[in-house]
Amino acid sequence: MSFFGANNNTANTATSTTAAAEKDIEVADPPTDSISSVAFSPTADYLAVGSWDNSVRVYEVGANGQTQGKAMYQHQAPVMSVCWNKEGNKIFSGGADNAGRAFDVATGQSTQVAQHEAPIRVCKWVDAQSGILATGSWDKTIKYWDLRQSAPISTVTLPERCYSFDVQYPLMVVGTAERHIQIFNLNNPNAAFKTIQSPLKWQTRVVSCFTASPNSGFAVGSIEGRVAIQYVEDKDSSNNFSFKCHRRDSSATVKDQSLVFAVNDISFHPIHGTFSTCGSDGSVHFWDKDARTRLKSFDPNSGPVVATCFNRTGSIFAYAVSYDWSKGHSGMTPQQPNKLMLHACKDDEVKKRAGKR
Repeated sequence: MSFFGANNNTANTATSTTAAAEKDIEVADPPTDSISSVAFSPTADYLAVGSWDNSVRVYEVGANGQTQGKAMYQHQAPVMSVCWNKEGNKIFSGGADNAGRAFDVATGQSTQVAQHEAPIRVCKWVDAQSGILATGSWDKTIKYWDLRQSAPISTVTLPERCYSFDVQYPLMVVGTAERHIQIFNLNNPNAAFKTIQSPLKWQTRVVSCFTASPNSGFAVGSIEGRVAIQYVEDKDSSNNFSFKCHRRDSSATVKDQSLVFAVNDISFHPIHGTFSTCGSDGSVHFWDKDARTRLKSFDPNSGPVVATCFNRTGSIFAYAVSYDWSKGHSGMTPQQPNKLMLHACKDDEVKKRAGKR
């Protein structure tokens, strides 16, 4: 197992749970380039982090928020996505080297398990049969992999390049270029049962499936600072709506909301079904979709927030601050930080509001 950082014990240690709750904790030894993806283990507080420095890093998060670097492995090009299997003993990653890799937590060994003709934008674990890895690529395909075989067990052709997809078994939702959204029932994984145009007018940045909801659905975030809530079944379509977020006034004296920022990630709380959005404006918001209200906002004020996730209990919220390339190469400055932050979630931030609709 490859350890990293001069000091495995973080210098950023909270003295108590109370201290951890009062101030977000910065993880020591973050990636050296922009962070692309973060994912907590489903069985323990281990955080996998993919980066444009070609690495996947693994951190252990202690009870008081202290962090320790545990492992690191490499791709041959920037890492675009990370995820875990259900048992929490394997990490999967997809990269711009067109390869998907698996990292065995017990042995510290990484092996290639997937291959595409273009960068792998997203990888997700599908809890079906003995477990399937799904990879979505800019080669306009999603491939399903049984890790006991070297070839994909199935390939689905998409209408355009895969930009984002999410799985809440048996639902899989895929967002592609040109605003296509395809909805799959993974009991029949080889064909979308519904294809729609995004209800948002601009490029899709992220799709994320509901958790803890009696009716299946998903959220879509776009580059125009807007989110759409969409239900899968036609009978629930009256509950579909969209709203503006990650927008700012052009000046302190003008309330025009004219500065528009991309929604970079959407994460649903595993217990309460509320959700977070983060954006290129550097802010994070928690929302209750049923009450159609904002629960919490905070602004780390360090730069764009590019990736987020909750841990398995929803008590820790991880977010990454990095340059998001929204302004191209010219917008990248040497001073741009790469930070990995941990936020201790309070009940009033993530619980649904009672009695509202």
